[in-house]
Amino acid sequence: MATARPASALLTQVIDAHGGMARWNERKKVEATIVSGGGFFPLKGVMPDSEPRRMTVWLHEARSSVLPYGAPDQRTMLTPDRIAIEKIDGTVVAERRDPKDSFAGHQMSTQWDALHLAYFNGEALWTYFMTPFLLTLEGVVAEEAEPWHEDDETWRVLRAHFPGSIDTHSLVQDFFFDHDFRLRRHDYSVNIAGGFPASQLTSDYIVANGIHLPAKRRAYTRGPDRRPILDMLMVRIDISDVQFT
Repeated sequence: MATARPASALLTQVIDAHGGMARWNERKKVEATIVSGGGFFPLKGVMPDSEPRRMTVWLHEARSSVLPYGAPDQRTMLTPDRIAIEKIDGTVVAERRDPKDSFAGHQMSTQWDALHLAYFNGEALWTYFMTPFLLTLEGVVAEEAEPWHEDDETWRVLRAHFPGSIDTHSLVQDFFFDHDFRLRRHDYSVNIAGGFPASQLTSDYIVANGIHLPAKRRAYTRGPDRRPILDMLMVRIDISDVQFT
């Protein structure tokens, strides 16, 4: 495998292709409608709400929320070291401090409760809506890895090393970009479910308030050949009605 090299030039091109750092810094949060599902959730003994929900991600702090959750007047709230289910007025229904600790020893089929699912939703969607600007956060080291050949295309790859202080899927993740510097694939390990390897394919780019992002995400288990196993769809996410404020 080729030696990884500094990613500053590629990362700059990727950021510019997604709307630019200046525009991103002008925005505080993003709100979007999400519809999710897939085979991962039945494995965990939980079923996500198949109805459209409203996702909010704060762009410059580790905070996210899903509404509704469990009841029409309830939402989740993920902040550093805490996951909560709360009423719209802020009344706490349930909460868990240091939620990552609650996944210790979990495997792919370990059963989840409502707070486990709330944490996963918040951590995963925060990661997705922050990408690729996520790679510019303090403590994140991104390097260009060996390119990936997909049919007749060559995708350039940014390998990101995350500090443990950032809640995201795994400490090392790969982001694949096409010739337009759009994200086409995202590889990671699902550490809160035994660390199984996953590949997420992204498509259907949209533009919201000048920020570019994929509207469809499909996550599959990843085989030993580093390719997604397409008959093992784990998570699907459709995104619409996006607004950066």
